[in-house]
Amino acid sequence: MMRYVLNKMLLRLQNRYNYDVRYQQDLLQTDLAAFLKFMAFQSMSSHQGNLAAAPLYAARLRAIIFEDCGPCTQLVVNMALEAGVSAAMLRAIIEHDLNQLPEDIALVVQFTELVLAHQPEADLLREKILALWGSKGLMAIGFAISSYRVYPALKYALGYGKACSRIQLNDASLVPNRAAVVAAEAANVE
Repeated sequence: MMRYVLNKMLLRLQNRYNYDVRYQQDLLQTDLAAFLKFMAFQSMSSHQGNLAAAPLYAARLRAIIFEDCGPCTQLVVNMALEAGVSAAMLRAIIEHDLNQLPEDIALVVQFTELVLAHQPEADLLREKILALWGSKGLMAIGFAISSYRVYPALKYALGYGKACSRIQLNDASLVPNRAAVVAAEAANVE
């Protein structure tokens, strides 16, 4: 009975966002205890702290693009739209067009990229984030960066990963700009 109820919840997610939940259904059917741990993890990934939707989704979206440029990214875009983040802002975040972003959102995008690449320059931006949103805001951004990487990694580990695909944003079809991520990774290697 518990599996039935949980599967209905997954199907609602699938229908609401047009998102393939087969990897979650596989977890549910194979190992209920593992699925329940996965669900408990959701509380971390949904933590918002004192952040508005725009900075929160800037971190979430750039973190997911770091790991995946397909269905997981599309899901986060759809959730951000639902949370009230403008399509213009989401486009700039996806395309890593910092000139089209408000200063605080550009800051979160840059910070996220530096954190993901383990760059020491993140320390300077962390201070600016603390000045804007305090420790609670920094923790919410940290949760967003770390937790949103888990979903694509788990999907790929279970064999449900998808090759890169275009992201639909209203009538536009976008390719996530991973150039900043690749450049930051390359700088980390040197």
